Amino acid sequence: MKIAVAGGTGTVGRHVVDVLAEHGHQPVVLSRSSGVDLVSGQGLSLEGIEVVIDVTSQESQRATASERFFEAVTGNLLSAGKAAGVRHHVVLSIVGIDRAPHGYYAGKVLQERLVEAGEIPWTILRATQFHEFAGQVLSRFGLGPVRAVPVMRNEPVAARQVADHLVGLALQQPAGRVPDLSGPQEERLVDMARARLKHDGSKGFVVPLRVPGAVGRAMRDGTLITGPGAVHAGPTYAEWLRRLPV
Repeated sequence: MKIAVAGGTGTVGRHVVDVLAEHGHQPVVLSRSSGVDLVSGQGLSLEGIEVVIDVTSQESQRATASERFFEAVTGNLLSAGKAAGVRHHVVLSIVGIDRAPHGYYAGKVLQERLVEAGEIPWTILRATQFHEFAGQVLSRFGLGPVRAVPVMRNEPVAARQVADHLVGLALQQPAGRVPDLSGPQEERLVDMARARLKHDGSKGFVVPLRVPGAVGRAMRDGTLITGPGAVHAGPTYAEWLRRLPV
């Protein structure tokens, strides 16, 4: 089966591509590196595609930028999918965004609404942050040896587990909103970052940062962790980190 992966070179997308190939399917990567601009729609064709898995993301934390991005990308994917006869549109979203529709999450809320209102049968999976997130934060927020890491309650899950789950959903019938997915236990992002520095043998120290505003409150008060009925999948962060090459 030919399955398009929008954002197929990203943290989760590259795992989705691998899982699809391992199961004997033909992944079609939709990204700028493959000649497709999902924002403008340039180079986008879904002819011959049966299923789309959308794992796109963008870096801006501003609500307006996030909404513009996801409105454009989702609109283009749905339009091209309808024209090509795509039968299933699968989206990776984020746990708790409806309770904190601010900043980057505002765009994800809009993305969900557009898919739900579209004409292509759909499945939406909300997941928590990934084990990889701590390393990403360390690489972005530092000044010399000082690494500022947001104070955040988290239930991290391995990106590979998210990919496995998404592919499983994509190969089934459209299911609407499915149970949320998270890792096996709650972690503090600050502790994850410190463990990652130690694992990598990197110098420096972590300074907890209380992010202001509604997004910061959501990070601290548990809004972004799962509730009853969620699916919890290993490995734990510590187990994942032990398997990570140094």
